[in-house]
Parts: sequence; C-alpha cells; structure tokens
Amino acid sequence: MTNTQTAASPDPTTDIGARRLTSRMERGAAFLGSEVAIMAGAMSWVSERHLVSAMSNAGGFGVIACGAMTPALLDAEIAATKAMTDRPFGVNLITMHPDLTALIEVCARHAVGHVVLAGGLPPKGSLEEIKASGAKVICFAPTLALAKKLIRSGVDALVIEGMEAGGHIGPVSTSVLAQEMLPELAGVVPVFVAGGIGRGEAIAGYLDMGAAGVQIGTRFVCASESIAHPNFKKAFIRASARDAVASVQIDPRLPVIPVRALKNAGGELFSARQREVAQSLDEGRLAMAEAQLQIEHYWAGALRRAVIDGDVEHGSVMAGQSVGMVTKEEPIADIIAALMEEAAQAFDRRAG
Repeated sequence: MTNTQTAASPDPTTDIGARRLTSRMERGAAFLGSEVAIMAGAMSWVSERHLVSAMSNAGGFGVIACGAMTPALLDAEIAATKAMTDRPFGVNLITMHPDLTALIEVCARHAVGHVVLAGGLPPKGSLEEIKASGAKVICFAPTLALAKKLIRSGVDALVIEGMEAGGHIGPVSTSVLAQEMLPELAGVVPVFVAGGIGRGEAIAGYLDMGAAGVQIGTRFVCASESIAHPNFKKAFIRASARDAVASVQIDPRLPVIPVRALKNAGGELFSARQREVAQSLDEGRLAMAEAQLQIEHYWAGALRRAVIDGDVEHGSVMAGQSVGMVTKEEPIADIIAALMEEAAQAFDRRAG
C-alpha cells in the first residue's frame, strides 16, 4: 500500500466552526467511509488510479470514472487503485453503457463499496444487481420528481448537480436545486451537492442547508497527483469562470445533453459532429440510441485528446465555472485541507 497520510482535518476541540463542520459532515463521511464528506467528481481520463487513490488517501472519497471502459479495463483499473490505497473509493458507471451488467459484475468481484450511476435512469434490474453485491448505490437526480422516484427504487444516496459543473450538465443552477431539493430529501437519504463549488465557504453553506457532503471535480484537476497533461492544467490555471461555456444543441430532434468546457475550436468540431449524426438520423442510417452513443464516444475521444495528449485547442477541456478558483498545481491533501479550513472559518463567523 502507498502512503496513507491524510489531509489535516479540523480539530473538534479548537473552535466552534471546526466542531460544527465535523458535526455537519458526520453523516456523509460515515456513509462514504471517509474522513471528510467530499467526493471527487468522476472525470473521464482524469479520475483514474492515481487521482482516485490520492483522494482517498487524503481523507476524501475518490471515484473511478469508468466512462467507455470495457469490463477488462475497469477490472484492471480497480485492481490498480486497490494496490495504491486501502481506503474506500467508488466507481462511476454510465447507465447507457452497452456492457453495464458486466461492469456491475466487475465491481461486485472487487467488493467495491459504492457504485455511482450517471447518465439517466438506471436500466431495469441494475439497482438490484448492485445492491445484491452489498454495495451502496448513488445516483444523480436532476429534478425533485426523479429524486423521489430513485429513492422509492432503493437508491442509497443522491448527488444533485447544478449547471455550473463541468462535463455533462442540466439546465438548473446548483443554488436553486439545493433550495428546492434539500428540504425535501435531506432527511430521507444522504444528499451530496455538486456544481460550481471551489471554496470551503460554499461547502459550509450547503452543509447548513442539509447536505450530507459535496462532490467536487474541477478543483482537483490540477492536483499534483492528477495525470492530466501539463497543457490541460495550464488551461485551467489561466481560465476564468466565463471561459467555461456550455455546448450548443444543433438539432432539436437529437437530444444532446449539454457539456460545459473551456472555449476553444473543439466546440465548433462538436457542432459539426452533431450535424453529421443528425444527417445519419435523417437518412435512417442510425437509430436514436446509437446516435446518442456516437455523441458520447465523440466526447470521450475529444476529452482524451485534451487530457492525455495535451491538445487543448481541438480537444474538449471540460471544466466547471469554478475553474477561476484553480490557481496552481498542488497536492490533493493540501486542496482538501484548504477547503476544510475555509469551511470551518465560515462556520466560525456564523457562530460569532
């Protein structure tokens, strides 16, 4: 196992703010099995063994982004992550993946404790398959109605993610979702808030509203342990909030979930790809499900070009609007420590 040094958690004996932060995070941390209730967002090509193990070793909760991985690749990634940390971590699976059942079986073989389902309603039987392995199921809930349906289906926890987030996004802001959903849901299952969170003050605010914890992605991209290409990290460090823009849907018949990324030529390439897929639909060469899958494959390839190859002009530099708060490359333990200190100070000020 690697080093298991953790980020400095607030000392509950030092001040009111630290004690309140520890208390507010207790439910989420217990659910995740981590020291602090901060999940790392699953970012394709970024959230792999190095970042995930570093996140968990630092006291947070790492999540492998399965994305378009085959079952064999996911099997190898989980095994490699387990060799780098003895702490809990999760796996994010995309519901539309054609091999979803096989991926769930891989997670079960490795006794993965938490499976995060993203990308739409879970297919029939998938929740039962995951829970049969003893794992907890976390799902994304873009609306209150869907959240309640997921809870009735047996989901153990929810992530509510606002449109400020990077990658695939919905149409509603994090602050509005939190106001609408936390009063209704927080007493039923643990709810983690995501989207646009870059400082501890925001974490404190959502915890005070009833959140069990938060999910953060953009803030961790420039961690020292992240394998993202230096060009990718430089793009984040140079960017401001307004540089992270949502993609445009070209054809209303092709329901493409918007993606938030830094402005570059890659946005135009995506528009062109949408037109090609729409034309294939017109000509009957593609079914709708296959068309949507092709769009997902496009994003996976475009993101890889940016993250791994460093082509930040033509690849997809997915980033949330909190990117303006990413100012340097630093160890993930330091990032978590700073977030926790900021949150504790925010609680301290409120107590005063």
